[in-house]
Amino acid sequence: RHVRCRGLHCAGGNSKRMSDAEDDYDAADSGAADCTPIEAGSARKGGFLIIKGRPCKIVDLSKAKVGKHGAAKCHFVGIDLFTGKKLECVCPASANLAAPNVERVEYTLVDISEDGFLTLMDKANEMREDLKMPEDEKLNSTITERFENGEETLLTVLKAVGIEQVIDFKGTVN
Repeated sequence: RHVRCRGLHCAGGNSKRMSDAEDDYDAADSGAADCTPIEAGSARKGGFLIIKGRPCKIVDLSKAKVGKHGAAKCHFVGIDLFTGKKLECVCPASANLAAPNVERVEYTLVDISEDGFLTLMDKANEMREDLKMPEDEKLNSTITERFENGEETLLTVLKAVGIEQVIDFKGTVN
């Protein structure tokens, strides 16, 4: 069963009152197939989760029982897949959250246009020209340098929640 990510994530925010603790997340709803529902208590380190509306890789999590009549709470720390920023959220272990469907595809770099768009070819020799150069300056300059030197380069494109971005490269072995 797939669900739409909107409304299925840790909304974040630091609660000042105990009664607000239950409001740190948004409940699940149905929709498109860019996320899969997951119970907070079953999320694992190394997995993916939508935190504050952004797809993240879980780098740390802790579960705590909050008291005599309190529900178990989960605290997640994630790294945004596209920006690298650290995000956190706290929610009940029984909360339904969203795990983004993450896809990683490799393309051969064919051309770089003057306006920064990449011409890429997949393994089926299908071309695409709709992705821009990465915003990361180091990655951007390395890809440009390899292209200008005529080196064959494979670009790794990460896709999650409707966002696609070049995140890495590797040289090909001839």
